[in-house]
Amino acid sequence: MENSLQDTTSFAASAPPGYQRARLFRIYNHYRVVVSVLLVMLLFIAPGEFDIRMRAAEYYQAGVITYLALNIFTALVLLAGFQPRNRHISLSILMDLLMLHGLLLTSSGMTSGLANLVIVTVAAGNILTPTRIGTFYAALAAICSLGIAGWSVLYLYASADEIVRAGSLGILYFAAAFILQYISRRMIRSEALASSRAKSIAELEQINRQIIQRMRTGILVLDRYGAIRLANAAAEELLFGHAPDDEPRSRGRSLPTPLRQGLDFWLKNPGGRTKPFQATPTSPMVQANFAQLDQERGDQILVFIDDLSKVTQQAQQMKLASLGRLTAGIAHEIRNPLGAISHASQLMRESEHLDEGDRRMLDIIQRHSRRVNGIIENVLDLSRRREASSDLVQVDQWLKTFRDDYLQTLNGGSDNPPEIELQIEDNLPQARFDVSQLEQVLVNLCDNGLRYSRENTGQAKIELHAGATADGERTYIDVRDFGVGIAPENRSSVFEPFFTTDKSGTGLGLYLARELCESNQAHLSLVDNGKPGCCFRITFAHHGRMI
Repeated sequence: MENSLQDTTSFAASAPPGYQRARLFRIYNHYRVVVSVLLVMLLFIAPGEFDIRMRAAEYYQAGVITYLALNIFTALVLLAGFQPRNRHISLSILMDLLMLHGLLLTSSGMTSGLANLVIVTVAAGNILTPTRIGTFYAALAAICSLGIAGWSVLYLYASADEIVRAGSLGILYFAAAFILQYISRRMIRSEALASSRAKSIAELEQINRQIIQRMRTGILVLDRYGAIRLANAAAEELLFGHAPDDEPRSRGRSLPTPLRQGLDFWLKNPGGRTKPFQATPTSPMVQANFAQLDQERGDQILVFIDDLSKVTQQAQQMKLASLGRLTAGIAHEIRNPLGAISHASQLMRESEHLDEGDRRMLDIIQRHSRRVNGIIENVLDLSRRREASSDLVQVDQWLKTFRDDYLQTLNGGSDNPPEIELQIEDNLPQARFDVSQLEQVLVNLCDNGLRYSRENTGQAKIELHAGATADGERTYIDVRDFGVGIAPENRSSVFEPFFTTDKSGTGLGLYLARELCESNQAHLSLVDNGKPGCCFRITFAHHGRMI
């Protein structure tokens, strides 16, 4: 019903001015065809049976047949798709007036019932052309009627009542003309106002649609069975991974299982708040809020989908911004004694009088000095991180170059060099990402993967796999190691700042990697592909999106 109303509104706003007039003219022509058919049928009835005296029966019969032929011809032309204009309508009305008065002249004069048809013709002319020409129709009809009545009285010695009847009909002609012109003008003004309002409504509707489509909050409209009736671009992307520029694909589809469970929970507990969820393992964490779209009927449900990663990101940015300002202020004060401690430990290590226990203590001092310095460097990097400068990246070519360059920086003549297995699918879409930041993210992931693989298997080995998402519109990169993996209770915390399972780690590497991905509108996630070790996936934004 909503779609049909929108279509009607759009059609009314864009309909040509002469469309209504052409449609009315077709209806009037149907009326003329019916009248002319009835007049032809009456020819087969003897006039004497109705006490009708024809003045010129042969001419009357020829006129009726001609009138029928003209009307049928006009109907066929209109049926073929001809669009009548004002001059065609005016010519047709004038023809009707002359033909009808011709029939009056050849039949029984103004006392004939055909005179009433002239009133209908004058009225139709003023409806179809509500201008001064409508008054001309009334004047022409009155002159013709008075002319026929006068000719009948002077030459056929008819009764003077014909002149009275002709005069009365003339008054009716003008009355019909003036009244219908007034009504038609009011209708035209009302139609123009309605058309203008319909156009404004259509424009407002288009603006509202554009606003809803460009909102970063996902919006869904569901029916009472949970089927999707409407979804904006943000909802398409958050729930189904569709690119923002794609055509909507979710209409009529079933909801993702976590959202369906949240809907069922809300239907039973309207005042309750549903838990955050991920539509897919590679989707961001989202929060769904429900509301009745129609409070009376309650057959449609409005769903708001909020990306919690944005809220969490803002909170963490505020926290780290404060921490960054604090660290920047005290970094000099920390680094000076830290450098003195590290330098002193190195000098002490050169002493020949140290026993094995003292050397172990010096190792602890140097290791923790490096860790403290790494924490300071990472926090400073977060506080002064520059904005992303997006580039279109051909992932397959770039990934091959990155692998070769990265291995060159690691080999260094080692007897057991690291291995990176590269798997690239064909026809990958382009990705939009800051190249220097992408390299920083991959270096971080590869360093972690090689370290954990070496700790578990003795061999530093990882797999890099580049592929396309299910819709074929976006590219992803998987980095998989051969370590022991991450415990299920820690999987939700791996991207939190300062969380680490490595005693020598700072806990900021993965957090910084996700931050860099988010700033490029990509998504870094930990996926479970059923293989040993950990698999981190970078899902790039659609290449058509401007960052």
